[in-house]
Amino acid sequence: MDIIERLMYFNLTRHEATLYMALLAESSLTGYEAAKLTGISRSNTYTALAGLVDKGAAHVTEDTATRYTPVPFDEFCENKIRQMQEYKAYLVEKMPVVKNEVEGYITIKGAQSIMNKLKNMIAKAEARIYVSATGSLIEALKEPLAEAAKRGLKVVVITGKPFNLTGATIYYAEKPNSQIRLIADSGRVLTGDLSDGDSSTCLYSGKPNLVDLFKDALKNEIKLIELTNK
Repeated sequence: MDIIERLMYFNLTRHEATLYMALLAESSLTGYEAAKLTGISRSNTYTALAGLVDKGAAHVTEDTATRYTPVPFDEFCENKIRQMQEYKAYLVEKMPVVKNEVEGYITIKGAQSIMNKLKNMIAKAEARIYVSATGSLIEALKEPLAEAAKRGLKVVVITGKPFNLTGATIYYAEKPNSQIRLIADSGRVLTGDLSDGDSSTCLYSGKPNLVDLFKDALKNEIKLIELTNK
């Protein structure tokens, strides 16, 4: 994902994101200059520049010719995040309450969706977290795991060396499991393959039989590591 695609997550179109980058680089541009610099057609340039103004990413400066000046990037981001937090608070208050979480075996596809689920499971855990994964995946989860440890949760990590996390119990496996396995509060489990792209697939469930199965698997893995390290 490149910088333009990331900017599009802030509600900018591709043309708007491209022109915003050009404005940041040049400080100020007319519509004609922006079109010439980016190669976007003049009609699309003026439409996109108007969109940037409407979305709070640019201001209009009236001089001998109309010029567009970018809102500083950190200011634009903070404004968007603040607005989204306000929308979230309103929607949380107004949204229907889910009666019961689906109790079954749920397939989660796509690396980003799986990572989001993992982070949410860690953030919502109240007592303990057990997680087994390769070093790169554990590193991607280090921040939420650190926050869980700071909250006083029992955090147990099985991974390869080197990995350190204050407040966590870490077991170093010679060959870490290639699959991610996470159990939160002995009540929810997520397991499967997590790689880049949409090919990643994981299973999420609160079914006691599956949770117990993976609890036993992690206990056995820990025992094996302890025996190997004696």
